[in-house]
Amino acid sequence: MLLLTLLVVLLAQGLSSLIWLSQLRASQLEGLVASARSLAHSMSASVSYFRSLPVAYRPMVLDQLRNMGGTRFVVSLNDKPLDMQVLPITPRKQAVLSAVGEVLRQRLGAQMDISLEFVSPQDLRIFNSGLKLDELPRSWAHYALTLEPVNPPILVTQIRLGEGEWLYIASLMPEPYTSLEDEGLPRQQVWFIGLTSFFLLLFIGLLVHWQSRPLKRLAQAAREMSLGADVEPVVEGGGSEVVEVGRAFNAMRERISRYLTERSQLFSAISHDLRTPITRLRLRVELLEDEQQQARFSRDLDELEMLVKGALQCVKETDIHENIEPIDLNHALDCLVEPYLASARVTVQGRALAPYPGKPLALRRCMGNLIDNALKYGERAHLRVIDSESGFVLQVDDEGPGVPEQRLEQVFEPHFRLAGQQQGYGLGLGIARNIAHSHGGEVSLRNLQGGGLRVTLSLPRSSD
Repeated sequence: MLLLTLLVVLLAQGLSSLIWLSQLRASQLEGLVASARSLAHSMSASVSYFRSLPVAYRPMVLDQLRNMGGTRFVVSLNDKPLDMQVLPITPRKQAVLSAVGEVLRQRLGAQMDISLEFVSPQDLRIFNSGLKLDELPRSWAHYALTLEPVNPPILVTQIRLGEGEWLYIASLMPEPYTSLEDEGLPRQQVWFIGLTSFFLLLFIGLLVHWQSRPLKRLAQAAREMSLGADVEPVVEGGGSEVVEVGRAFNAMRERISRYLTERSQLFSAISHDLRTPITRLRLRVELLEDEQQQARFSRDLDELEMLVKGALQCVKETDIHENIEPIDLNHALDCLVEPYLASARVTVQGRALAPYPGKPLALRRCMGNLIDNALKYGERAHLRVIDSESGFVLQVDDEGPGVPEQRLEQVFEPHFRLAGQQQGYGLGLGIARNIAHSHGGEVSLRNLQGGGLRVTLSLPRSSD
């Protein structure tokens, strides 16, 4: 949200700044042309004055102007136009040259031979001798043509007055058009964009943090509730939508809690109600004189009792009411595999890096079921622990025949057994997966290429 907001702010500020800059440049160009026309009128007046003077008086007037200093123009008379290195033409320079040339030809006549060009102060020449600006007396030209340390371009106008007589006029454009360069965004505008973006992002960041705090509390409560912990009602806060989510979560929490309580009471009642008639039927079977009938009834009762015990065990094993606490998984695994280490039926590779927050008895039963299942159907169990910041992974490989690919998911169903398997209730993998799901994890199966089955228990670590 912050990145998208920053992008939108920068796009909006950039677009508005470009529009403002284009309008500013248009107004500056308009002012520049007006200043250039005013400068051209002054030049034409100076040219008209010199043309009105007798030829012999013109050098005398020039000497007086140089001795006074501080004039707007630097004027000289040369016998030919001076050749200097011209600056590259930019749109602003071209606008000035066009405006000045137009005014001069209007005031002096279209037949006048006029040369207009921009020259840098370093390449400027004023007399036929080719003296540089720095070589002249300061009162002659420096006050009119220097603006250190900017060194702006100098407009050089050379007008032919007669045969072998060229009037030379050098001048600067008036402020604020001295440099004649297209400037980018002013520094004040850049600071304005940066400050407004910073304060806007700061405000939005505080707003997002204020809105996300209730969501973080809701996520933590949902995780704890998924682990079976007794969760207090979530404090309803934040925006109206977030308050509505918190209210809905509290209602769901209350319904689930009521459902779990009713389910526990229901299975307790079923357990009590079923054990009594089964026991009563066993007593009656013992009174039968026909041994064959007695054996058949006993076998049916055994099967019925096994189904009842299996169902109750499934509920009991997956509904363990424990507090969530940090678990030393290394210690839990050591306790589970210790009885088999002497016979070399179990090997362990890798160690857990940090305690895992969960239900101790439930996770121990989950890993114990996976190890027992591998030993029961695969003779040996090879355990590999892979732990990282993202989660804990336990791989249990056996040396058994594996499971057909089409049965990999079916073996998690209660009471399901593969052909030739008659041990237990067929609940171990299902109970292990249910415990993993209650911790936000998963139990998956994969047949190994060299034979055997790999059971993987994956438990994610919370990012809180």
